[in-house]
Amino acid sequence: MTTLLQYLLPQRGRDRRPAPLSLQLAGQPAYGQPVTAVAQTLRAQVYTILRPYDPSPPARRWRVFHLTVLAVGLLAVILLSIDEFADGHRIYLRAGIWAVTLIFLAEYVVRLWVAPEISLYTDMRPMRARLHWIVSLPGLIGLLAIMPAVMMTGGYSISGADTASVFCILWILKLGLHAPAFGTLARVLSNERAPIASILIIFAILLMAAATAAHMFERLAQPKAFGDLPSAMWWAVVTLTTTGYGDVVPVTIGGRIIGSLLMISGIAVLALMTGVLATGFAQEERRREYLRVWDQVSRVPIFASLGVVTLSEIVGKLRTRYYPAHVTILHRGDAGDSMFFISSGEVEVRLPTGGFVRLGDGAFFGEMALLDRRPRAATIATVRPTTLLVLYASDFYEIASHIPALAEAVEAEAKRREEENREREGRR
Repeated sequence: MTTLLQYLLPQRGRDRRPAPLSLQLAGQPAYGQPVTAVAQTLRAQVYTILRPYDPSPPARRWRVFHLTVLAVGLLAVILLSIDEFADGHRIYLRAGIWAVTLIFLAEYVVRLWVAPEISLYTDMRPMRARLHWIVSLPGLIGLLAIMPAVMMTGGYSISGADTASVFCILWILKLGLHAPAFGTLARVLSNERAPIASILIIFAILLMAAATAAHMFERLAQPKAFGDLPSAMWWAVVTLTTTGYGDVVPVTIGGRIIGSLLMISGIAVLALMTGVLATGFAQEERRREYLRVWDQVSRVPIFASLGVVTLSEIVGKLRTRYYPAHVTILHRGDAGDSMFFISSGEVEVRLPTGGFVRLGDGAFFGEMALLDRRPRAATIATVRPTTLLVLYASDFYEIASHIPALAEAVEAEAKRREEENREREGRR
């Protein structure tokens, strides 16, 4: 542990190169130990809970609570818009709407307080960071969400379908903050703007060319539908998008040929657009998963001394798994085809002798069965919500060929645990 602390804490006048992994693990009790965390301020802790997509259990519970409150508020507003609803029940609905607005108001105040913790604003003064958050998209949505409270305080009643529509529009915007695909979509459109612009140009060329040709062939036979270019463009848009309402159909031979070519071109254009967006989404999802795994890997001390290049190779092999509390991860006798690193949480190793050992943040398990290629010797279950990094056997041996120090550290820990188990059995 001392060696690990010497590596993590900067020291003057000493060599700051990381110690070997085998030395970092030396002296640790069997089955690993939790990582020593740096104390966070109360504001940082609150921001972690409110941060979108944070994997920690408190953040997950907050998101569930927030979505529940949002659903209750929208349901109350929808029911209140029904005029036939009993007056006695309408009182409870109004009380529910008041409660939701107050919760959103408290949330807005708290988010305004923790705004300086946002990574984009960490270099700013607290007041300036809060002003930037107020005019940001999440800040504006939060402000709109509390407008009903301001309106009700000003005497605006909650009693009809007109007010119901206002509340629904304002509150439904908060649902977008829980959708990570919105940010992904924006990045995909930005990354693929060149091919998307080319496809839109092709679409415009086909649209104008088809509308002009249809106007020339059909204007005499159907003056109302094709007598001018705007009307012909309407038909071209409907046909090019393969919608085909059927209200306007070419009757001349030339018009039908143009329509046939336009429909085929529409399918090709939409296929191109779909391919570009699908490829962009796939690349963006791989990037997001890579960053998410990297964040989890950085919390495991056995990887702390690895360089960026080596760490990037490992990140590509690991898979993130989240387990709630009191769930069995492995059963005794299961195939030993993988090992697990605890990024956050706690698990209980139920030994065949009847005892148990608990592992916390930064520990790992499953390596004994993986190294010896034998069935699992113990059952392992979560004590509290746990995030694990899974490394399969094929990937482990591939990494071991490039990073001998990592394999040696895992093997040393496996031997230490095996000796501990033998001593425990001997005492029995």
